[in-house]
Amino acid sequence: MLWAEPWQPCDMPSKSFDELGWRVDGWTARAALDLLPENNGPRVEVLHGCVVVTPSACLDRRTAQRELGYLLKQAARRAGLWLYHDVNVVSDDDLFIPEIAVLKVPGGGRTTMDVAHAVLLGEIVSPGNRVKDVIDRPREYAAVGVPFFLRVDLRNRVPTMALFELADGEYRPLAAAAAGSTFAMREPFEFSIDPAELLDEEEPGGEG
Repeated sequence: MLWAEPWQPCDMPSKSFDELGWRVDGWTARAALDLLPENNGPRVEVLHGCVVVTPSACLDRRTAQRELGYLLKQAARRAGLWLYHDVNVVSDDDLFIPEIAVLKVPGGGRTTMDVAHAVLLGEIVSPGNRVKDVIDRPREYAAVGVPFFLRVDLRNRVPTMALFELADGEYRPLAAAAAGSTFAMREPFEFSIDPAELLDEEEPGGEG
């Protein structure tokens, strides 16, 4: 069954992150959407009854998300698909917020999207969350049947990209490339890029 938007009565109390400290019961996607406020900072996801909070991304990750999202979105639209950043993807009681989501249907007017509509979910690896982004997240996406997983790694400011396809319950590599070469994919739609294009040049003299 596909996820339905949570109903919101007009007298609904204001939402607050204080609920993270008060709530005794286990968390579900619906509870998080009903009780926690929208925000443009940390990602607040729900996995196996627990809330997972990921700090706001560093500038390199934001830059890569912006650049890749802009270019990938155009390729996705040519294939009749829609791309979004940080969308609420619901799978039963779990709530994922992937950095890149390519969907079968448009998200206009929605606050959530059922995982059944996901064609590709992508993550940009965080230095502080490598295990989650490299191991845990693809395992979780594979378990709920997401056909493709895209990983972007910015380690040492040398971007690499890898695309995986779901086969027999696990992801198998389809394409990979590092900065200075061409990452080219044919499925779920055609797209190519030099991963080096994902980062802004470092300013002379370092931080200013």
